[in-house]
Amino acid sequence: METSGAPHRLRGTPSWLLGQATTHAQRLVSEALGAVGARRYHYSLLAALEEFGPASQADLGRRGGLDRSDVVATVNELADKGFVLRRPDPGDRRRNIVTVTPAGAAHLRLLDRVLGHAQESLLEPLSAAEREELVRVLNVVLEHHG
Repeated sequence: METSGAPHRLRGTPSWLLGQATTHAQRLVSEALGAVGARRYHYSLLAALEEFGPASQADLGRRGGLDRSDVVATVNELADKGFVLRRPDPGDRRRNIVTVTPAGAAHLRLLDRVLGHAQESLLEPLSAAEREELVRVLNVVLEHHG
């Protein structure tokens, strides 16, 4: 994405730069995950389940920043592929608890590699130290507004 032709005022505006970078990043990630039949939501939910363990669909939505209806659809897709199990919560039959399966954990490792390649492509012009600093600074901004 060419930005050198944009007005100087825009090129000096972090919000505009973040928006431009986000558009490019989302395209790279969507294409990479799509090539293996996955979506960003699949990765988000599987990563949350592996890191935090079994969870309700509502908790998964909060941890992954997903809308409730998107969580239900994504859990359905992952369950159909055998990547997660959804069972009634023994303590509250009104909600479901979702658990990652061994096949889901293996699929997550594949998605980690695929996403890693997309990140490499996105951040190719940056050194390792610059990449770490970018991640650190973005986390500071998000924590402040989160």
